[in-house]
Amino acid sequence: MGDITGKRVLVREDLNVPMEGDRVADDTRLRATLPTVTELADRGAIVLVVSHFGRPKVPSADTSLARVTPAYAAVLGRPVNYIDWEGDAAAVAALQPGDIAVLENTRFFGGEEKNDPATVARFAGLGDLYVNDAFSAAHRAHASTEGLAHVLPAFAGRAMEAELDALEKALGNPDHPVAAVVGGAKVSSKLDVLTHLVDKVDHLIIGGGMANTFLAARGVDVGKSLCEHDLIATVEGIFTAADRAHCTIHLPYDVVVSKEFAANPPSLRTCNVHEVAADEMILDIGPAATEALADVLKTCRTLVWNGPLGAFETPPFDTATVALAKTAAALTKDGSLVSVAGGGDTVAALNQAGVADDFSFVSTAGGAFLEWMEGKQLPGVAALKH
Repeated sequence: MGDITGKRVLVREDLNVPMEGDRVADDTRLRATLPTVTELADRGAIVLVVSHFGRPKVPSADTSLARVTPAYAAVLGRPVNYIDWEGDAAAVAALQPGDIAVLENTRFFGGEEKNDPATVARFAGLGDLYVNDAFSAAHRAHASTEGLAHVLPAFAGRAMEAELDALEKALGNPDHPVAAVVGGAKVSSKLDVLTHLVDKVDHLIIGGGMANTFLAARGVDVGKSLCEHDLIATVEGIFTAADRAHCTIHLPYDVVVSKEFAANPPSLRTCNVHEVAADEMILDIGPAATEALADVLKTCRTLVWNGPLGAFETPPFDTATVALAKTAAALTKDGSLVSVAGGGDTVAALNQAGVADDFSFVSTAGGAFLEWMEGKQLPGVAALKH
């Protein structure tokens, strides 16, 4: 990038944070921008932070990044200007080397999501260089995530670099054996992930409601558990593909069941998967299966994790997820395992287990992380390589 003193650098970040009134409820994404934004400012660049915020149909105060700017300044620990799209060129011209400004919500332009060349040109006219630091938006081919990389000298930011490095270690060029934990309510939402992973990993650990569909495909009566019976043939195809690829699919042989889905229900019990009653539902993996999975992880060098093993939001159905997460964290701290996790539910589950900081890398990207696990090319990443 060379000497960037006085250069106007458009930095695509993800400032799309949850709000409670005018308060930022979770500043994780704001903190993730620190390495890139502070380094550029300290090197004398004029830093123009670009982001979407919400899903506005028309510009509105509710979806203006003016709401986020004060919290962002507090996180950065230095002044941050907010620049509206009206008169933006003059406001940008008034900035000095080392200044940081947040530009207004990119989605206030209809052409942002269409990757419209006129919108790309409008954005590009404000900057000299482009840095994409928002992996969480890299699966979208928008003007600010993909288009700008074709018209300005383009670079990856520090957070983007860290994410891509972690993902390369996890699935691109990992140390084997590799295990993947894939949980979630429905097989249908993770079909592409499962199909891609059987050719990439040595152990595929299935959790959440989707495990019930796999059990049903193996002839297990899952009672009134959440189960996609119409996908049995599809799951049988995944078993066949896994056998061909020498990938072992791990399903629980003991489970935690209840007649009702509620916190600490009186009907709670642990049983063999073949002993689930017609009026019971499977809500978590049992202790014996959890211990067996821990033993599997101890033989692995790499772990990719997306989705909980049980209905973790409701106690005690978080038990297996927390236990296995703690095992993975301990192995990571010992240096025997590279552990990469991502997806909204996954981050929440690891935080609940108190081990998010002990994993090698935890991605806050939802859709982009999932599409990466599906083996899809991400437009925002591909554009940086052009």
